[in-house]
Amino acid sequence: MVLPHNLCARLQNAFRARHKNVVVDHSTQNLGILSILLRSGFISNLVRGTVAAPDPHLFHSTGDAQRRIWANLKYRDERPVLNHMELVSKPSKRVFMDVSELRLICSGRRAQTVKPLGMGEIAVVRTRDRENEWLEAREALQLGLSGEVICRAR
Repeated sequence: MVLPHNLCARLQNAFRARHKNVVVDHSTQNLGILSILLRSGFISNLVRGTVAAPDPHLFHSTGDAQRRIWANLKYRDERPVLNHMELVSKPSKRVFMDVSELRLICSGRRAQTVKPLGMGEIAVVRTRDRENEWLEAREALQLGLSGEVICRAR
């Protein structure tokens, strides 16, 4: 399984370098995290494509090694919308939270070693539910699903 630190680093570096878009490997994990960032307003668009271009028609005709996700980055007043993105759960220390602990970090209190979410900040949670595998922490709380807190973005 591809680790999410690669995606976090690529997004932060692309925003800092003022790129228009960023290209990441196609995986369920990357697509899940990027779709949460899209719903939360940190990026403006997602397109499946190939190494060469963001073309959905070519995406289905190429092999797995050539498939990519193209994300258009969002800026407001010449400043990046995504300021910081960091891992919470690391390979050496996984952070699993139940619903009561998710409620704590969403309401401004600390849970385990995780600081509370600030204004405009989100946390990405991976649940065991196949239908809702990748959720934002507040969505997971509403659905009553616990899971692993992967990363946070502000």
